[in-house]
Amino acid sequence: MGCYLPWLVLRQGKPLYLLLPAVVALALFAWLLTLHPAAAGRTYAAYGGMYIAVALLWLRFVDGVSLTRWDILGASIALVGMAVIALQPASS
Repeated sequence: MGCYLPWLVLRQGKPLYLLLPAVVALALFAWLLTLHPAAAGRTYAAYGGMYIAVALLWLRFVDGVSLTRWDILGASIALVGMAVIALQPASS
């Protein structure tokens, strides 16, 4: 919602008031990240890798756009990066 509503305003000429719930949603998302017991930046970085993969799945199965090998390679790199961040050994 936080990214989709601005897209509607900018690309489809929807009313500007739709930016208000978008700002609220993004602020709530950022605040929720701060509640994580570990470093919020790591949580957000790990989320980013998954976001990329899910966005490409949406592109393929909802929008019906065929993925290129570059799409798949990029998502794979993002998921490996996410795994490195999320599964790192606990520091002593």
